[in-house]
Amino acid sequence: MKAAQISKYGGVEVIEINENAPDPSLKPGQILAEVYAASLNPFDSFVRGGYLKEKVPLELPVTLGGDFAGIVTKVGQDVANFKVGDEVYGAALVVAGGSGSLAEFVAGNTANLAQKPKNIDFVEAASLPLVGASAIQALEEHINLKQGQKILIHGGSGGIGSIAIQLAKAIGAYVAATVSTKDVGFAKSLGADEVIDFKVEDFEKIVKDFDAVFVTGGADVVDKSFKVLKRGGTIVSMLGAPSADLAKKYGINAIGQVTGTSSERLGTLAKYVEEGKIKPQIDKVFPLEEAKEAFKHLEEGHPRGKVVLKIK
Repeated sequence: MKAAQISKYGGVEVIEINENAPDPSLKPGQILAEVYAASLNPFDSFVRGGYLKEKVPLELPVTLGGDFAGIVTKVGQDVANFKVGDEVYGAALVVAGGSGSLAEFVAGNTANLAQKPKNIDFVEAASLPLVGASAIQALEEHINLKQGQKILIHGGSGGIGSIAIQLAKAIGAYVAATVSTKDVGFAKSLGADEVIDFKVEDFEKIVKDFDAVFVTGGADVVDKSFKVLKRGGTIVSMLGAPSADLAKKYGINAIGQVTGTSSERLGTLAKYVEEGKIKPQIDKVFPLEEAKEAFKHLEEGHPRGKVVLKIK
């Protein structure tokens, strides 16, 4: 099969298209799927750069990618909730026991998969797993966001932020978002009530007494965000644990989130999509053969929403 792989760690230049990669083998609790589309996440670049090689040693070469959508072609042992022919979406990262999604076939743990939303295509579905699960985990589980509450979302035009804005509006919250100048209109189109251009405005001088902050980008905003929260509010950061000292000083619940792309969250996400409350946001689609160019666009192009590879 064809796959986008690395044989050494590094930048985009280490990505190679292997025309004769071996088909993935199935472990108990896994399914094999023909991949129709897969999407890129910053975490994939993190793995490719070798930042996890001490913690999670990999036997190179490995196939890159986690998020995918496709059709089940084989079911492994101890699998009861999926069958051949099912249209599925989810995550199959190599570092989490999958075979990597940037390939014509993928082996994935059923704990990280769900039935694909019925009202969207494979390209759209492939864009959703990590970003959608991240938004649900942060807003519904960590923050417990309620109707009428106020939330500030940093990085509102990115993959996670663009889904989080829609989810927060579906819940009935008041949403403020920070974006760059070129993305102000985009954030408004997603439903944001208030959009702050971080290039020319200081968010901490504009918003105050918010119930929650969700940081999906911009490491320099985390400490400043404590100032805009009510006492007893919550800050969730995708960029590591916020300062415990500042959390104590301001009386804030501070959480550093590591996303889990679970079947439960993906099932909830599919429901939101099928109800029309969340729509996939895709910046650009590349063929598998242009994986290198796709990663370059992800890392240098400041995409709105997701970068997707169409594989079938």
